[in-house]
This record gives sequence, structure tokens and C-alpha cells, in this order.
Amino acid sequence: MSAVDFLAQEKIWFEKPRYDEAERRFYERVNGPSQTTQDVGANTILQDIARARENIQKSLAGSSSSSSPADQGEIICRIKSLELENHSLHKVVEDLRAALSKLECRVAVLEKSPAAVTPAPAPSVPYTNGTTVQQKTSNPAKEEEDDDDDDIDLFGSDEDEEAEKLKEQRLKEYAEKKAKKPGVIAKSSILLDVKPWDDETDMVKLEECVRSVQADGLLWGTSKLVPVGYGIKKLQIACVVEDDKVGTDMLEEEITKFEDYIQSVDVAAFNKI
Repeated sequence: MSAVDFLAQEKIWFEKPRYDEAERRFYERVNGPSQTTQDVGANTILQDIARARENIQKSLAGSSSSSSPADQGEIICRIKSLELENHSLHKVVEDLRAALSKLECRVAVLEKSPAAVTPAPAPSVPYTNGTTVQQKTSNPAKEEEDDDDDDIDLFGSDEDEEAEKLKEQRLKEYAEKKAKKPGVIAKSSILLDVKPWDDETDMVKLEECVRSVQADGLLWGTSKLVPVGYGIKKLQIACVVEDDKVGTDMLEEEITKFEDYIQSVDVAAFNKI
């Protein structure tokens, strides 16, 4: 049983303080003021209690009447949304079942009739008068060498002197042809560290002096300034040289000739190309 129903069924005389007050005033008129201050305070407390009970009863009755329809409407809305969601989920499940059944049917059909494996086409071979002709796939460079070797008959006939002379002539021609072929040129990549005398040395002029060294088989590359310390920077420059024509000793000797700008030259890296 709720508090509202309990208060509704309880038989309380809420009007009693009013009748008590009227009775007190009546007796005061008849007999004069006979009540003490304590009685007046007690009646005031009783009146406050009665008003509090009346307010509680009204608030409970109002809250129960105002909240019930709203709660019921909210519950109905939630039930409807749940029903719609359940219906949509049922539809999705049915679609998935139909798609799964279609896939099972297709897999069964494919298993029953496997696709025939088509053999790879054989390479076509040209025919000439009913006989096959073997295709050439030799390297052009190799063919050229074979031609050169075919021109020289190392196994000539020794029947007479003419055959011997022809053999010697062809051997000589073969040796001359081999000598004319260019050989592999050995090259190296060198990284040089060129150090100045002090921090007041003109590094631009120093690099110009280094690059002014020219020789057959020498090619200068990129350069950069690398800090050494105390404001001094060294020139790090790369070059490519042919080993048979230019060496590191020659480079150091030619570069150190510029004594006004260059203190020393060191090889930082040396790599064969």
C-alpha cells in the first residue's frame, strides 16, 4: 500500500486545530484570558503540524497523478521501438539465410562439374617441306666471336707449304685483332682532406687552387667544408682517377705546391670502381 492510499484511508481530523482555536477564543471572551503562554505555543505547533500533513497529502496526490501517465507513455514508446527493431532483425536474418542457401547450391553445382583444365599451348615450330626447323636463340655477341673464330682455321692441312703459310697468317691476324680490343680501364674514387694554415685562410681561393690541378685521367667531383676546431674548416673534395695515369702521391705533391693556402693533404677514403 502506497503512502497516498494510506493517508486517504486514514481518518484524521485535519480541522481540529481550527475548532480548538475557536473554542479557546470563546472561553477567553467569557472568562477572560486564562491560557498560559505554553498553551499558546502548543496550539501553534499543532497548527504547523496540521499544515505540514495537509501539504504532504497534496504533494503526494499531485505527484502520483502527474507522473503515472508520463511513465506509461514512455514505456509504450520503448515497447514499440523494441518491436520495430525485432522485426527488422528478423528480416535481416531471413535475407542471410536465403543468401547462404544460394551459395550452398552454387558450391554443390561447382563440385559436381569441375572445370576442364586447358593445356598450355605448345610453342609453334615453323615447318619447311614437312621438316621442322630449329630456332636460333644465340647471343649476337657470341655469334660475332664465333664468326671471328671461324675466320681463323687453327687446324689447317699440313699437306703442303701453302697450307702452313696460310695457318701462320691467320694466327697473326687473330693476335692483332685481339690486341686491338680495348681493355678494362681501372678507376678509383678518392676523397681528399685539404687543411689550411689557420681560420683566416680564404677557403674559396684554396678550392680554386685544388681544382686547378689537371691531369689526364683526373676528374674532380663535389666538395664541402668540414669544421675542424677553433673556427678552422678543412676542404673535403672528391675525385675520380684512372689508376694507370694518376696516383695519390702525384695528387698530394701537386696540391701541396700552393703553400700560401694549403698546409697538408690527407686521403680520407679510397675506393675502387
